[in-house]
Amino acid sequence: METMFATAALWLGLAVLAAVIAYHLKMSIALVEICLGVVAAAAMGHFFGPDALGNNAEWLRFLASTGAVLLTFLAGAELDPRVMRAKLGEVSTVGIVGFLAPFLGCAAVAYFILHWDARASWLAGLVLSTTSMAVIYSVMVETGLNKTEFGKGILGASCVNDLGSVLVLGILFAPFTYKTAVFISAAVAGLAAFPWVTALLTRVYGQRTAAVRVKWLMFVLFGLGALAYWAGSEAVVPAYIAGILLAEFAAREEHWVRRLRTLTVGFLTPFYFLRAGTLVSLKALAAAPGVLVCLLAGKVVSKIFGIYPVIAGFRRECSERWFYTLMMSTGLTFGTIAALYGLAHGIVTREQYSLLVAAVIASAVVPTLIATSVYLPRHLLAGAPSSPGASSGAVDEG
Repeated sequence: METMFATAALWLGLAVLAAVIAYHLKMSIALVEICLGVVAAAAMGHFFGPDALGNNAEWLRFLASTGAVLLTFLAGAELDPRVMRAKLGEVSTVGIVGFLAPFLGCAAVAYFILHWDARASWLAGLVLSTTSMAVIYSVMVETGLNKTEFGKGILGASCVNDLGSVLVLGILFAPFTYKTAVFISAAVAGLAAFPWVTALLTRVYGQRTAAVRVKWLMFVLFGLGALAYWAGSEAVVPAYIAGILLAEFAAREEHWVRRLRTLTVGFLTPFYFLRAGTLVSLKALAAAPGVLVCLLAGKVVSKIFGIYPVIAGFRRECSERWFYTLMMSTGLTFGTIAALYGLAHGIVTREQYSLLVAAVIASAVVPTLIATSVYLPRHLLAGAPSSPGASSGAVDEG
């Protein structure tokens, strides 16, 4: 038992260090945690052996998976139903094209240029098709654009983009057997009743029974997650849909969501992001820097050529178009989740996983720096309400 406590203390110590670094560098904590995981694994492996961090311990993998599931749920719950209704055409079109263009483009790059096999190529397309709610939400809050219809539209489009990524992750790589049919049937029935039962529990027991809604939520997410794993799928698929279904409820119950976010981001997701970093091989990156550049360029270029013309149909100002496009070109959370799924199921090798995660991390940094330094639409902020101004390092739940 003392070994588990010592390991947990070490990992949470790294999480504290990541939070401090993220604050001073004004970066997403999730991004810093992944990078710190890479460095810690390399250092510990060099001095104490490959398993010194205990990143393959079953209990630690469970905490990391729980963090990914809750983070995915919260990302779905961040969806603003009013924005989706008001800007349905824009967010749907930009989100769908924003998923399809890099999904197909990066899969083609991996297959025809890098000569990866078909399954690894499709997974590469999926990993690089995602957007980063963490990065986008951080930038929106820091700049004040989250108070504008422009910023809310970007957040809505990124949600649609990631919904496509999550659904394809569950569909493309799941073995279609009777287990799949059972999982889909149970998920549809359970998710259909989920908002109604949640509202009932809130009306009858809310504010009276200790955290009954959190217990109910965890019961549903763990139950559907167990079914998903049993069917050969991924637990984040029903979690994201559950979050979307509960978005309107979450908008009314801000205090409840805030407490759930604190639990998730403060305790669980550091295990996920740090562990994702520990699985990255620096030797693989050093051996194939050209492949890394190729994957990153494939994502950004396919995003730009895919969605810039679409965005031009909704935004007239050049700075708005480029800022929108570059923000949609970022990636982080769902990209690392999909890459880790591929590694765990033998779809990609550790070397391919390392290159994919490195490309995802680079896509969280490079497009963001260009967008905020060159194309920030300052004219939209002139009449916008003042924002509390959280730093981008303080937001990492997307």
